Amino acid sequence: MDELAAQIETFGRYGFNKSHSVAYSVLSYQTAWLKAHHPAEFMAALLSSEIGDTDTVVQYINEARDLGLEVLPPDVNESGYKFTVVGPKRIRFGLGAVRNVGRGAIDSIIAARETGRFATIADLADRIDLRLANRRVFESLIGAGACDSLDGHRAQLIANIETVLGEASLQQQERDAGQESLFGEGPAARPAHSALAPVPIWPEAERLAREKEVLGFFISGHPLEKYRTEVELFSTRTTATLSRWSEHQVTLAAVVTAVKRQISKKTGKEYARVTVEDFHGTAEAIVFPEAWAKLSQTIKPDLAMLLTGGYSARDRGEDVAPFVVEGAQALDDLRKTGSVALTLRWKGPNGITADVIRSAAALCAAHPGAAPVYIEWTGPDGTLVRLRSRRHRIEPEDEVVSALRGLLGSDSVMFVKA
Repeated sequence: MDELAAQIETFGRYGFNKSHSVAYSVLSYQTAWLKAHHPAEFMAALLSSEIGDTDTVVQYINEARDLGLEVLPPDVNESGYKFTVVGPKRIRFGLGAVRNVGRGAIDSIIAARETGRFATIADLADRIDLRLANRRVFESLIGAGACDSLDGHRAQLIANIETVLGEASLQQQERDAGQESLFGEGPAARPAHSALAPVPIWPEAERLAREKEVLGFFISGHPLEKYRTEVELFSTRTTATLSRWSEHQVTLAAVVTAVKRQISKKTGKEYARVTVEDFHGTAEAIVFPEAWAKLSQTIKPDLAMLLTGGYSARDRGEDVAPFVVEGAQALDDLRKTGSVALTLRWKGPNGITADVIRSAAALCAAHPGAAPVYIEWTGPDGTLVRLRSRRHRIEPEDEVVSALRGLLGSDSVMFVKA
């Protein structure tokens, strides 16, 4: 009886009878088949099912990209309310995921473009119902990149939106009133729209920040993109795996998006809760008072950082373990301080000529910097010799690396940890 009771208790936690299990297995097979044979349609449906959950959408977008799919930004000329497939391996972002844009405004946009694509922001404003789309809706669409297919860049569209909406609203009022021209030829002719006033284009940081504001994440790029080399070399965790407990120290390369200062009730000392974001999503970390006293001037919002830390022993075995930050360094500093090195590889004896080697040495000498230079030579018998140059330390910038790859080959020059 005790054995039977134990089995019933175990089954009661989460158990299926045979008919239930068979139904689940069939559903799992069908789902796997759709994902394998129609990945774009499958991921579009999956993204649409979670359109209001930012973290899950980010996770599925990354999964779609891992499947070789391209997830495109929203577009007033192509997007539906939900995510839609617009090519064999292309998914268009749904307008329903843009904050401040209601269903009525989206339906009006979709209905209006049945008569043709929108060419300008004035054309868009003129053809949709402005009672359903106010200035805030337009600003959100522009910030999300949904108007990038129209004439003008995002900063220009934002700067001119008040004038555009004013003119379009007046025209719609005249049409609704059935106003005729002075000589009675019918509805008054549409006045020409004002040209967009020229303004400077937004810097990448501002463009991405506005995307994040209205979408909840970055879609046309990522602040970490220019640090992808550092992320791959130094980061041992991502935000997706950060809550997994480890007895060893771990590192995370991410952008700090928020810093919340708090006071400990026990000690009265200040500590911080930090929100971070990488290519996989967002996560939180904690900086205890002792570390925060040293790092409060280093950890700042909007900075790309390499965070070092670990986990409390009392959280061992927990499903979610808080990440405790113990050290922080700006990703900008890694190349400047010599933490990133360059390795030049070739196979002998006929892999690279002496002239090419001399040219590579001259290029290194012409761009001195903090990065150590390693030489890896593989002999005919497979023997590997690895040396560190005593003469050269190089500036590890992309232009210099591209020049070296042009000399030695794209697979012969690589970044490594110093």
